[in-house]
Amino acid sequence: MTFVVTDNCIKCKYTDCVAVCPVDAFFEGPNFLVIDPVICIDCELCVPECPADAIYQDTKLPPEQAEFLEINAQLCQEWPNITELKPAPDDADKWNGVTDKLPLLER
Repeated sequence: MTFVVTDNCIKCKYTDCVAVCPVDAFFEGPNFLVIDPVICIDCELCVPECPADAIYQDTKLPPEQAEFLEINAQLCQEWPNITELKPAPDDADKWNGVTDKLPLLER
């Protein structure tokens, strides 16, 4: 099993989750984070740390977020690994809770 970063992370990109990951499973894109499903050990430490509530276990992924399982698996192969806390974008709080942000995902 793995955890999956979903829609609400887009343009929020809080990195609180990264700081607690014991296996460095997060990868960073321009405005989104993803989890490598091969590296993830299903520890769930990242879930309560996410201010955007954007991380789900793959078996509990809401149906409308299902495509993010493949998005995480693909983009973790393209983006650099992130292992340290970074400041969120200045407008992150404005984007937190906005729905249907997939068209805004920068690859």
